[in-house]
Amino acid sequence: MVERKTIFSFLPHVILLAGIFIVAFPVYVAFVASTWDPATISNGQMPLVPGPHLLENYYQTIFVGTAKSSREPVGMMMLNSLIMALTIAIGKIAISIISAFAIVYFRFPFRMTAFWVIFVTLMLPVEVRIYPTYKIVADLGLLDSYLGLTVPLIASATATLLFRQFFMTVPDELVEASKIDGASAMQFFKDTLLPLSITSIAALFVIQFIYGWNQYLWPLLITTRESMQTIVIGIKKMIVTQDALTEWQIAMATAVLAMLPPVLVVILMQRLFVKGLVETEK
Repeated sequence: MVERKTIFSFLPHVILLAGIFIVAFPVYVAFVASTWDPATISNGQMPLVPGPHLLENYYQTIFVGTAKSSREPVGMMMLNSLIMALTIAIGKIAISIISAFAIVYFRFPFRMTAFWVIFVTLMLPVEVRIYPTYKIVADLGLLDSYLGLTVPLIASATATLLFRQFFMTVPDELVEASKIDGASAMQFFKDTLLPLSITSIAALFVIQFIYGWNQYLWPLLITTRESMQTIVIGIKKMIVTQDALTEWQIAMATAVLAMLPPVLVVILMQRLFVKGLVETEK
C-alpha cells in the first residue's frame, strides 16, 4: 500500500528547518564578522560572506588579546573556563553518585533526613546564597583561584536525586550476588553500579559541563585579575560603553570560540547523552 503524502507531512520539516535557520543565522553572522576588519563592521556595510582577515583576527584573539579593553588573550580565558567546567562537572558527578550510593545502600540514623536536606537545597541557587558564599571564599583566601571558582558550585542536589532514583531501580539480586561473592560495599559500587551508571554519568556530564562553562555571576564576583577571568566575562569586558572603542571582530571571534567546547562535548557524547536521558531499562 502506497502512503499518500500531503502538505501536512512536510510541515514538521519546514518548522524544523525554520528553527535551525533562526538559531544558526546569528552564529553565522558572528563568524562572518570575526573575519572582517573593524572599519567594515562599523560602517554597516559588512557582507554576508567571510572576509580576508580570518587567520589574522583569530590569531590575535587567541594569542595576543585586545588592545582597547581586556588585554588578556582569549586562549587563557578558554583555559580558565575549561578548568572550571571540567572541575564542576566531574566534582558534581563524583560527590552526587557517592552521596546517592550512601543514601540508598547504607542504613544509618537520619538517612532520609540527610536526603531531604540535600533535596531542599534545590530551592537555594547560587544567586540566593551569593553573599555568604562569597564571604566564606574571601575569608579562606580563595579569591582569584581555581578552588574559589569551582568548589562552591560543586554540590548538586539534582544529580544526587537522579542517581538515587536510578540506584533504586537496580535489582536487589545484584546486591545479594555481590554479598555471596564476598564483595565489599565499595567493590559492589565499582564493579556493578558504576558500569550500569555510564549513560546517566554521560548525560549529567554534558549538562554540568555546559552549566560550568556558562557561569557568569560567580566568576564576575570572585575574579579581580584579568589572568583569572573566564571567557564569558571576557566577552562582556570586550564590549565597552563607547561603541567606537569596541573591537567587534575580536569580540565576535571570542563569541565563536566560546561556543566550540560545549558544542564539541555535545557532539562527542551525543549518543550516550540521549541514551542516558531516555533509557528506562538498564
